[in-house]
Amino acid sequence: MIKKIRKFLEEVRFEMKKVSWPTWEELRGSTYVVLSLSALLAVFLFVVDLILNRLVAIIL
Repeated sequence: MIKKIRKFLEEVRFEMKKVSWPTWEELRGSTYVVLSLSALLAVFLFVVDLILNRLVAIIL
């Protein structure tokens, strides 16, 4: 069992060396995009929910 774990960890280390990590600038830019789009989606869903809620209240 320990040999399997050791082999697994060695393979993980080997594969992690192949990963191309983003620079801090790329990471920061991507984070801003994700946060902005998440906020925009939240506002859109809030407005849609508000409209649908009022329509249902009028119908019922």
